[in-house]
Amino acid sequence: MNTNDIPPTLPELEYWMKENCFNFNGYSIGGNHIYEGFGIEQSGDYFIWYYTERGQKQNLKHFKTEAEIVEYAFNQIKSDKWAKTHCVGFSADLNKIIELKNKLDEMNIEYFEDNIPYYGIERPVYRVFVSGCDILKTEHLKKKYRTEK
Repeated sequence: MNTNDIPPTLPELEYWMKENCFNFNGYSIGGNHIYEGFGIEQSGDYFIWYYTERGQKQNLKHFKTEAEIVEYAFNQIKSDKWAKTHCVGFSADLNKIIELKNKLDEMNIEYFEDNIPYYGIERPVYRVFVSGCDILKTEHLKKKYRTEK
């Protein structure tokens, strides 16, 4: 299936996500559990696009057919930068992050980075992300460079 072809069914949408290395952390498409994000569920004759956060679920849109909700979800997921990102580095140790970035540069793998005030403003945690199927080439790095709990 081409990256831009809209899958006709929910199982094919899930397959498309897996084949194109989207993450399922923020999307419940095949019934996987998420703590926060968007999902699809069927209720009677309707398909529901919902958002959940901290155990609170909010129904956002209703669709009459599987094809309609799959097309909607496909377009939402495809346009979401975070849906294709995978965190390979998460550490308060900036030297460790620099080492990781050097390894990624050597591997010719594009990445982006940010930091968050995980331990407070004075002690941020640095994060490094790769996109899409580059996670398959970098999965082994997560053990060493995703060190914070």
